[in-house]
Amino acid sequence: MSVAQKFRTSFNNKYANNILQWFPGHMGKGLKQMQQQLKNVDCIVEVHDARIPMSGRNELFRSTLLGVRPHLLVLNKCDLIEKDMQPVILKALTDNGVTSDVLFTDCRTPQGSGVVDVVPAIINKVTDIYRYNRESEKSFNLLVIGVPNVGKSSLINVLRNYHTKKKKATRVGAVAGITRSLLTKIHVCYDPPMYLLDSPGILEPQVRNIEAGFRLALCASMQDHLVGVINIADYLLYWLNKHGHFSYVEKMGLPGPSDDIIELLTLSALKLQKFIKYKDMSKGGLVVQRPNIEAAAVKMLKMFRQGELGLFVLDTDFLPSAHNKPL
Repeated sequence: MSVAQKFRTSFNNKYANNILQWFPGHMGKGLKQMQQQLKNVDCIVEVHDARIPMSGRNELFRSTLLGVRPHLLVLNKCDLIEKDMQPVILKALTDNGVTSDVLFTDCRTPQGSGVVDVVPAIINKVTDIYRYNRESEKSFNLLVIGVPNVGKSSLINVLRNYHTKKKKATRVGAVAGITRSLLTKIHVCYDPPMYLLDSPGILEPQVRNIEAGFRLALCASMQDHLVGVINIADYLLYWLNKHGHFSYVEKMGLPGPSDDIIELLTLSALKLQKFIKYKDMSKGGLVVQRPNIEAAAVKMLKMFRQGELGLFVLDTDFLPSAHNKPL
């Protein structure tokens, strides 16, 4: 039997309900605040993760915010996908009805790719439009939206630093939900005067399907503890095996590919010498140790999120067939 034939062909997880329904109160409040601000906004900048260009985008934005004002889609973290996938993603977006301008950016460093194109793209979109009650204003107000942890605050900080040489103005972090409410205007450009409103990351009240939910979790758009690091690592293992990516074998110190996440994490924890000590009451309270599979799962997720396992677009089901086959 070939290696590929040993692996799961579908992904099922008993914790799916925890993923498919996560809409904290601050998200609902944030969406209402954004709707109230539309009359003061000239352009909406939607930031999303380039690894999940389709499945992770919030459809609520389309029905409540987009279409009212000019819209620019920024696919951030493009350093975590192969560059030749960018035109493939653009075609997939067009085929799925996305008509807005699209930019690819990397905001993890001040000199990240694509950042210099953001302000010119915005100027191009807002210069010749009728701005209604803001027609006499010389400055431009932009609303930055997106699901959690896609780099909205990072984009604002990089733009601010690049165009004004000022230090960062918003909190950033690798955890979903850092920005909790709509913030005051942040000055990011002098010529023309341009201000950005950061916003909390907002997910749909119910994620469309289990794989979309796990892809969001894998890209850290949901807090790990809500889904469980072992469950997220299990989806990562399923996806990697399905698409023929086996770099995890060497990175996790394994003898070969595996389709059993507990087996994989146990072997990896032993290799990494990561253990949890506890009292075994069946042995009279003797202190014993077991492999720390949670620590191994955290390491596996960290490697994926930093690109150490490879550069991947997770939304293979949206891509043209030539790019939707195992390597």
